[in-house]
Amino acid sequence: MKLKQLSVFLENKPGRLRELCGLLAENGINIITLSLADTEQFGILRLIVKDYDQAKKLLEAKGFVAKLTDVIAVEVNDQPGGLSEILAIEEASGISVEYMYAFVIKSGEKAVLLFRFDDMDKAVAALRQAHLPILDSVELYQRAEA
Repeated sequence: MKLKQLSVFLENKPGRLRELCGLLAENGINIITLSLADTEQFGILRLIVKDYDQAKKLLEAKGFVAKLTDVIAVEVNDQPGGLSEILAIEEASGISVEYMYAFVIKSGEKAVLLFRFDDMDKAVAALRQAHLPILDSVELYQRAEA
């Protein structure tokens, strides 16, 4: 139930993000969703792409520092309280969110929340026990491409 996320360290300078996105585009790799956090010197770009192994190899060949990390994708209704429900479940289980980001599949219908928890296995168990839909990679890609 865990997904592979590509994390890339970027120098905080003009053109570096465009270079990365252009490289992926030239090789037919579509970005499903992303998150970018930065500091004064560098940024961390977190990407969900279908061909993560190929993307990682391409980026590393061009000098980017990239690694794969596990995340969990949870589908919720796109309405107030969806995120709060998940956070309450994880809090009750004693699990902390390291980071998260989201995207909406169709406004007003479904949202997908991507999480990195301090205890990923415990988080999956808690979400399953609450009968929340955890998406595997096939399901996520199908929804993103619909």
